[in-house]
Amino acid sequence: MNVTINVTANATLNGKNALITGSSRGIGKAIALRLARDGATVIINYLPGMEDAARSTVAEIEAQGGKAISLMADVTNEEQVAAMFQQIATQCGTLDILVNNAGITRDQLIIRMKTEDFQSVLRVNLEGTFLCSREAAKIMIRQRSGRIISISSVNGVAGSPGQANYAASKAGIIGLTKSLAKELGSRGITVNAVAPGYIQTDMTAVLPDKVKESILGMIPLQQLGKPEDVANLVAFLASEDSRYITGQVIHIDGGMVM
Repeated sequence: MNVTINVTANATLNGKNALITGSSRGIGKAIALRLARDGATVIINYLPGMEDAARSTVAEIEAQGGKAISLMADVTNEEQVAAMFQQIATQCGTLDILVNNAGITRDQLIIRMKTEDFQSVLRVNLEGTFLCSREAAKIMIRQRSGRIISISSVNGVAGSPGQANYAASKAGIIGLTKSLAKELGSRGITVNAVAPGYIQTDMTAVLPDKVKESILGMIPLQQLGKPEDVANLVAFLASEDSRYITGQVIHIDGGMVM
């Protein structure tokens, strides 16, 4: 079912440019759609091999009245990240919003976890957030304004068996967020993290029914979240309505971690 976006209905981000990493599908795509609906020009970042999904997301936004472009970059590759931000400066002129969404999992109990799986998760989730935030900060400091929003996880707060690498990377994002908020606040830049719980994505869709039942038992609202729930929170943090909020980690988990 196609849903038509009315970009004038809640155009709180008119004239803003927003980069969402890893946004060709899943939560990143939902964020891109929401920010486009709010009037932002959206930059869809994707990995090699995801060109078709990225083009489809751009086409969906454009068909619904929004503006979007797509740029390929591996967020763990310093040269590709720098080149992406140079392209943004050339094509868009400025960058107002960065959403660090790109992330992976390589779950395993620690006694069986391969070193490369620990390192790869930290590289994508944490180092990728660092590299993109550094480049965004260079632009935002000059314009003395900006929003940096990073997707952490409740597992970065509470931990999770079999996810030592993932939880460590998401906890690192929280520390990075708080440090950048203190470092960049005097330049008019807010930096916040969003910590989703269990969200209906391809990752949770493959979980066995017994696992899903166990998860629901830990959630007071007794339901999984939707990507749009995360997108709505990100849209608020990207807007002027959140101008006095920085250095915060906001859970969106149905009350699972309090």
